[in-house]
Amino acid sequence: MLTAHSVAISIVSSIIHPPPTALTSQSISSCLPKLIPGSKTRRRTEKARVFTQSPTLAVLSDPHVLLLAETLEDSLQSSSSAPLPPLQKLRDISAQSLLLTPWPSRKDEPFRFTDTSFIKNSHIEPISPSKSRSLASLPVLSDTLLPLNVTILDGYVVDSLSQLSELPDGVFVGGLSSITSEATMKRVSECVPNFQGDLFWLLNGVGAPDIIVIYVPEGCRVESPLHLKYFSLKGSEKDSKTLPISNPRVLVLVEKGGEIGIVEEYTGVDGTDMCYWANSVMEIVIGNGAKVSHSYIQTQSLGAAHIKWTSVRQESTSIYELTEVSTGGKLSRHNLHVQQVGPETVTELSTFHLSIGDQIQDLHSKLVLDHPRGVSRQLHKCIVAHSLGQAVFDGNVQVNRDAQQTDAGQLTRSLLLKPRATVNVKPNLQIIADDVKCSHGAAISDLEDDQLFYFQARGIDIEAARKALIISFAAEVIGRFPNTSVQKKVEGLIRKLLDPTIPSG
Repeated sequence: MLTAHSVAISIVSSIIHPPPTALTSQSISSCLPKLIPGSKTRRRTEKARVFTQSPTLAVLSDPHVLLLAETLEDSLQSSSSAPLPPLQKLRDISAQSLLLTPWPSRKDEPFRFTDTSFIKNSHIEPISPSKSRSLASLPVLSDTLLPLNVTILDGYVVDSLSQLSELPDGVFVGGLSSITSEATMKRVSECVPNFQGDLFWLLNGVGAPDIIVIYVPEGCRVESPLHLKYFSLKGSEKDSKTLPISNPRVLVLVEKGGEIGIVEEYTGVDGTDMCYWANSVMEIVIGNGAKVSHSYIQTQSLGAAHIKWTSVRQESTSIYELTEVSTGGKLSRHNLHVQQVGPETVTELSTFHLSIGDQIQDLHSKLVLDHPRGVSRQLHKCIVAHSLGQAVFDGNVQVNRDAQQTDAGQLTRSLLLKPRATVNVKPNLQIIADDVKCSHGAAISDLEDDQLFYFQARGIDIEAARKALIISFAAEVIGRFPNTSVQKKVEGLIRKLLDPTIPSG
């Protein structure tokens, strides 16, 4: 006998578990041809067909997400040449996945403490490559940290502002269309994509104008770090409801025994609170015995949204080192996913976040260890120096059954310097293996009175003591940048943000 309750369960079950034929690529394409790259049909009226052709898909689809994806896709239609197979594959996979991906809300556990309504309630405008402005006058020319560098303006590589003449033989850095080696193109195709993330990952896959490829062949060591300079040039005025969006995407592929250092730096126009959205993705594939040293600096405008995805796949005996400092953005979120797919693999993560205004600084990380004798170390620090500032840390270390003799450590420490400043931390270990050495810890506090007294007892006033202790708190992470010029620049930046009276330069 069917009761009202059982009928309701049946209806909900049919929505959550649709018939197997409802979500094939053919039915998705027919329901929403506007979203699938390569479709020739472009009529706006076709959005209504979603409800007539596939009710199940209509229930599961988010109209806001679909409209945004259409906007991103339309912005790329002006390109005269068809995308190369790896980029087309990325767009197809991302477009199909978006059909079942809603906009995240505070009810979703990964976004429980991260409010993205700032982005959702804005009018999103894709950015076209700069043409009319004289690129020679841009400040990025005078801000080159390293001899090897690539300039990326609003998601587009600017070859005239990049310096790659000192690359070793066999190393490739550039867009897909510049790859001349069939072997390199084949390897890129195999690795795109090597992982699939959340909504923002998928939006990048639909809206990325190109894939910037960094390829290091087997046994090659790149002596000088490669500086990726991401510069956000276009934006709207402070408190504007318009967010110009850029979608830079980078694939780093380091073959067996290779080695490279990468410095990612994201900046906006100095001295402004411009509103824009940088939605960036970096995928890193590290071969057997290879090493990637990754430095990540984020100093976007305080009116910007900065969503960053970093996906790392490590093969046996490989090493991945990340050092991150993030200070900018009204909303800044870094999603970090690292998977060890071989034994004796080493992962070291050191991150520092600073919130000096009405900002959200968010780090969501996940490390997956599947093989024996893996090593991982994670240190996360943050300072919230404003009463409306917020920081979020959600760090997950997953040690699966075959990851015996794993050595994993995780520590997060936070300083709250103002009343009502907020930090939400969620460090956690998931251990299935039974022969491991794992630890994790968390601490949240203001500066300790005995620490301040130590300085005062030696004739140092309390304000100078606080500044010294705060800088030393950040210095533990800053000192892990492998390049001294990067260390000095970041330390000066932190000092200036914490004490605006310090002169620039």
